[in-house]
Amino acid sequence: MSKGCDIILAMKNAVLTQSSDVAELHEIIKKQEQEIQLLKFKSEHLELQLRKALQQRFGRKADKVPADQLSIFDEAEVTVPVEELEIENAEITVPEHQRKKPGRKPLPKDLTRTVVEHDLAAENKICKCGAQLGHISDVDSEQLEYIPAKVTVIVNRRKKYACKQCEETIKLAPLPKTAIPKSIATPSLLASMLVAKFCDHLPLYRQEQIWIRHGIDIPRQTLSNWVQKCATLLSKIVGAMKTIIVASNYARADDTTVQVLKEENRHPSSKSYMWIFMTGLKTNNHIVFEYHPTRASEAATKFFAGFQGYLQSDAYSGYNALRKTEGITDVGCMAHCRRNFTDVTKIVTKTGKAHEALKYIKALYNIEDKIKGWTDDERYQYRKEHSKIILDKFKIWLDNSVNHVPPKNPLGQAINYAINHWAALTRYLDHGMLDIDNNWCENQIRPFALGRKNWLFMGNVRGAWSASIIYSLVITAKANGLDPWRYLMDVLSKAPHCVTDADFAKLIPVSDYFA
Repeated sequence: MSKGCDIILAMKNAVLTQSSDVAELHEIIKKQEQEIQLLKFKSEHLELQLRKALQQRFGRKADKVPADQLSIFDEAEVTVPVEELEIENAEITVPEHQRKKPGRKPLPKDLTRTVVEHDLAAENKICKCGAQLGHISDVDSEQLEYIPAKVTVIVNRRKKYACKQCEETIKLAPLPKTAIPKSIATPSLLASMLVAKFCDHLPLYRQEQIWIRHGIDIPRQTLSNWVQKCATLLSKIVGAMKTIIVASNYARADDTTVQVLKEENRHPSSKSYMWIFMTGLKTNNHIVFEYHPTRASEAATKFFAGFQGYLQSDAYSGYNALRKTEGITDVGCMAHCRRNFTDVTKIVTKTGKAHEALKYIKALYNIEDKIKGWTDDERYQYRKEHSKIILDKFKIWLDNSVNHVPPKNPLGQAINYAINHWAALTRYLDHGMLDIDNNWCENQIRPFALGRKNWLFMGNVRGAWSASIIYSLVITAKANGLDPWRYLMDVLSKAPHCVTDADFAKLIPVSDYFA
């Protein structure tokens, strides 16, 4: 009897042991499945990062997505009916415009014209019937001739007087005030040098070579000194522009990198920054560049001390202190939101959620194209009636999608960016004067970035400061429709005679400067 009980007990223990082993095996399999899933996620994440790096290195840079990719979706990826957005798009009509005629544009009528007459030889003026041909009209065709820059020398001859009776008094006629005293440079020469460097991106060492071809020796160091002295003379004009920006109720900000070789306590390869601050409206812009060795928030905070109004920028955390300041309202940039989704479309292998998000954003920009040139009140009302509907649907889509995409995935990052900055991204609905994005500010900083590809770096902090002053003036002049050379030549003639801050403020390059 006891032997049978022992057998039964042994069998029971064996079953329990096997059950324990099975449960342990299930637990091991579960952990392995989790590890496989984690490795699969890491593999996909690394693959996307590799595609992104390759795209940034070799791919197209434009944010534009082919139209067919915004209309053809993988049904397995789409969760919101596309027809809803197509209805919104149907309301948008492209304004009529006159197509440009193909062919060569006529030469400007204000150019000087030299007429060169071409006539038939005497023997060709006789008809085959023997009669003399009579002149009936002229046929004109134009060619454009280029005459290289003409270099002349202005001799300032001052009259000198002396008393012949006592032979003690001698008087000499004074020289007129110039931008750079005791310099050979006239305002036209200085303006040409500044425009060549800061508008045409021609480094000073190349300008030195051009002067050598003219047989004139102007060393690069002399040209550099001229830039710095011009910047010192014109800096008060930029100071007046800063005052106007801070006093406005709508401003913008952005920044870009620059390398400065000689800077105290910093390595030559260190990354420095050129900040740009400007008025928000596109009429009579005031644009100020400021150099700072870092991207710390103090640059923007110090510049906008006392500012009250709408401040439009990207989502950089350096503006957080300003965003928390009472009286300052944060306005986001929908272009940055769109760029995040566009970057995803460049690295994924099939169309899906990123393309769907771009469909919403495209509908918003279609509205902006339609209301371009409308009054602030008209823009406000139309956005309230049309843009808000699309934004509400977009927000629902974002909220429904965020939990279905890993947060570190590029698409997850794009969705989280939109959700986290939603209040700022939709702020443009509050007032008709506000823009949907900060592209106008980015456009003003592009000439600096283009020039950076030519001159590569700045020698020292003083040179970076000088560049910020000149860039502020030439970019503002161009934004307001002025010829930078004509403006600089005029302002370099007038600035030496300015005494008060009000005198310098009159030289700000606004659209009616030459009116």
